[in-house]
Formats: sequence, C-alpha cells, structure tokens
Amino acid sequence: MRAEGWDMAMAAKKGETKAPGSRGDDWFDALDAELEQKTQEIVQAVGEENVEREDLNRQIIDDFWKIWKRFNKVNVHLSMEPSYESWALFADTFPDGNWTWKPGFRPAGVATIQLVDRTMDQGRIGDALKVAHAVVDDKPHLRVTFEYCEGEHYYKYSGWKRIWSVHTLFDEALPEADIKTLRKLFADVVKTWYESHLRRNRDLLIKHLKAEYERVETFNQ
Repeated sequence: MRAEGWDMAMAAKKGETKAPGSRGDDWFDALDAELEQKTQEIVQAVGEENVEREDLNRQIIDDFWKIWKRFNKVNVHLSMEPSYESWALFADTFPDGNWTWKPGFRPAGVATIQLVDRTMDQGRIGDALKVAHAVVDDKPHLRVTFEYCEGEHYYKYSGWKRIWSVHTLFDEALPEADIKTLRKLFADVVKTWYESHLRRNRDLLIKHLKAEYERVETFNQ
C-alpha cells in the first residue's frame, strides 16, 4: 500500500503545471519590463527624428525645386530626386504654376535629395548637388556633397572607368543641420554652377569647389 501511495504521489507531481504568474515567470517579467522601456525610448526618439527630418526635407525639396526652375529658364536640364511627380500636384501651368504637396507623400521617408546635371557638353553629365541622410555612430546624420567627373582612366583588368571627385560641403549630426546654414551653402555653389553654364565654362565650377571645399574623396565607376 505504501508503494502504491508513493507511485500515485509521484504521478500527481509529474502532472503538475505552474500557474501563470508563478515565480518561474519572474525572469520574463523583468525582461518584458526592460523591453517595454526600450520600446518607449526608441519610439520617442524615432518620432522626434522623423519630425525634424520631415520639416528639413520639406524645405530642401522646395528649395531644390526653385533651383531646378531657375536653371530650366536658361535651358539647362537638371534632374531632381525625388521627382516632382512623387510629391507635387500642379494646379496651374507646369513648371512655374502653383503647386501643392501630393497627399500621402512623406518627406521624412526621403533619404536622398539631389539635383543632377544632364548637360552633355563639357563632361557635365552627372555633376550633382546631393543631400543625404545617414546613420553615424547610431545617430542620424546629414551630409551635403557636390560630385563631378574629372575624366576617364584605363585600368588593365577592368577597362575604362570614370573618375569621380566628391567635395563635402556639410557633414554634421541632424540636429546641427540648420536650414539657414544649408541655404548659404546651396547659394554659394549654385551661383557658380549657374554662371559656369552661362559662360559655357565648367572649369569655373571645378575651380571654385577646389578652392572653397577642401574635403575631397574620389572613386571610379
């Protein structure tokens, strides 16, 4: 009888399950609390970043569109990214008429805003003013560059490749990206870029960039 009672007790013990909220769940309760705290911190940080990025991108897109129209008046074709088709609705004559933001367009979702020269002569095709969002040391960053092709070089194993130079005009954490500072940079480069087209002398632009913006990187493509 005693042996039978022992077997029944062991069987009952094996069938036991711990009720929810028992001490065995303490480890997950602590982990869950940490994960919830991290969720709230990240949601708040991302929300603040998106608001800041949205406002800045909206202003830069508007500024770049004004630059695009100014060049267009003298028959200089620049392509713009993002394309006006994705963010603008024109109520009047394109491109100088009134326009409004397209419903559903999210400026904060734009990672790169750029104007690219499509002029075929003087090797201008590909000359570009770029604004790019990046992450540096886990923090949002803004970089403004101007890049252009300086010619071609023959490589033994890969053939002819174009040599590109990139001048960094601005490279700071996103909170330091003041629109007034950025507009001064845009104005400085755009004035020389525009004049170089009027005079049909691309060297004016290249010399200005080399004199005023020392940080240069090169790559081939």
